[in-house]
Amino acid sequence: MGRLAGKTAIILGAAGRDNMGQVIARRYTDEGARVAVAGRNKEELERFAAEIGGMAVLCDITDRDQVFAMTRTVKDKWGRVDIGINATGWGLLERFEDTSVETLTKMVDLQFKGPYYFFQALVEAMKSNDPTGGSIITISSATAKIMLNDHASYMGCKAGIDHVIRVLAHEFGQYGIRANSISPGLTETPMTAGSTVVPGLIDAFVAGYPLGRIGTKDDIAAAAVFLASDECFMTGENLQVNGGLTLRRNPTREEVEASIIAASQG
Repeated sequence: MGRLAGKTAIILGAAGRDNMGQVIARRYTDEGARVAVAGRNKEELERFAAEIGGMAVLCDITDRDQVFAMTRTVKDKWGRVDIGINATGWGLLERFEDTSVETLTKMVDLQFKGPYYFFQALVEAMKSNDPTGGSIITISSATAKIMLNDHASYMGCKAGIDHVIRVLAHEFGQYGIRANSISPGLTETPMTAGSTVVPGLIDAFVAGYPLGRIGTKDDIAAAAVFLASDECFMTGENLQVNGGLTLRRNPTREEVEASIIAASQG
C-alpha cells in the first residue's frame, strides 16, 4: 500500500457504477492517491467521489473546453496533476458496411478526438511538475492489434490513440512525462454486460487465452497502479494485459454462434 502516496490522479470515464474507471479509482485511493473522477453522469460521479473521499468533476470528453477546464480545476484544487487516465469507451459492434456517417463521427469524437484533447490538457498540467512530470495512461484494447468481427470503428480509433501515446512518450519524456496504454481483452464490465451474460459466449473466447480465463477489472487496475507509480521506467508502450490473448486470436463470428447454440442445447 502507499505506492501512489502524495499523487493526484484524474480518471476520465468513471461515471458508470463499478466500471473500469471506478475500479481503478478505488485502487488508486487505496494506494494513497488523491483522485478526481470525471465523466458525464453528475449524480453517479458525486456518489462515487463521496465513497472514495475524492473529487467529482462533470466533463464531456468530446468537448475540448470542458476537458481543459476539468484538468485546470483539479490542478487548482490540489496543486498538481500527476496521473491522468482515459477510461472512456463505447464498445460498438456493427457491421462495417452498416456504419453510418453519424455513428463514425460519434466514435471518432469519443475515442480519438476526446482522448487527444485530454492528453493535451494533461501535458499542459504536467509540464510544470517538479521533480517528475507525470504518467498518462489510456485504456486501449487487444482488438487494436488482433481481429474481431463487426468492430472496425472501435478498433481503428483505439489503434490510432495507441500511436498518439507513442508520440507523447517521444516528445514529452524530456519533462518527465510517461505515456502508456493498457490493452484488455474481453473483460466483464458494464460496457460488455449485455454480451458476457449470453450463455456460451465467454466459452467461445476463453479458448484464445493461454492463461485460461478472460480478464477482470482488477487485472487492469493492477497494471494501472504500476504505470502510475514511481517504480515504472517505461514509456511509449502498450501493455497487453489480457492473459496472452494477442498470442492467439479472438473467435470468429461463426465460432461464437456455434458456442452459443451448443450452450442453449445444454
